[in-house]
Amino acid sequence: MRLANFAFALFLGLSVWSASAADDRFLTLASTTSTENSGLFEFLLPQFKAATGIAVRVVAVGTGQALRLGRNGDADALLVHHRPSEEQFVADGFGAARYDVMYNDFVVIGPAGDPAGIGGSAGAGPAFGRIADAAAMFVSRGDDSGTHRAEMAIWRHARVDPVQASGTWYRELGSGMGATLNAASAMDAYVLADRATWLAFANRGRLQVLFEGDPNLFNQYGLITISYARFPHVKSEQVDRFVEWLLGAPGQSAIAAFRLRGVQVFFPNAER
Repeated sequence: MRLANFAFALFLGLSVWSASAADDRFLTLASTTSTENSGLFEFLLPQFKAATGIAVRVVAVGTGQALRLGRNGDADALLVHHRPSEEQFVADGFGAARYDVMYNDFVVIGPAGDPAGIGGSAGAGPAFGRIADAAAMFVSRGDDSGTHRAEMAIWRHARVDPVQASGTWYRELGSGMGATLNAASAMDAYVLADRATWLAFANRGRLQVLFEGDPNLFNQYGLITISYARFPHVKSEQVDRFVEWLLGAPGQSAIAAFRLRGVQVFFPNAER
């Protein structure tokens, strides 16, 4: 009886350990609503799990919030898109390393009638200047995301402070990309969006791409590993496998294969 009890206890202990070990085969990735809304993770992450047995739990927020999660040690890695902030994050000791992963671009979207006449603009800054001059409705994410930070850089280039017009022609929502596009559609407003989320967006109404192609609309995504020295609880082994896969041939090929409406929307550019 004692031997049977011991065997049962040993079996139970091994089962609990095995389940715990299995539960630990994941990492937490703080990333952007644009990558989530586009469907990229739904396409990409099952391939990584199939190759490694490691699940990735995504927390989809704006880039600013993702960086704050990283600073608090509440994620194992970040996939975001505002390079100056990413490099500062690593320089401040919160990130162990940063890697280029992929890129796409931003597009300026607005009502088909283009009331501000931005279609023939010489650049993104002049296009935004025309919107301000016309006091045409513009919807901003207003959430400190990578897209919002890119938008504010364009306003500075246009020498316009849109916040002074907040609540009139300029509306700040504090929302993700999908919700912001829905608001722009409802209000027939201009909006800056990443191309991937725009292609995935169905509720377009009268909205269409009115300006694109400016080098200032380039949108680079970076992968940051959280510092194990600062946060010893970070799952460094799982993160290392993720880095190896995402920046290697399997991950880069998977990124290139992802399509929306038959169009490639992310372009791998990792360098190892």
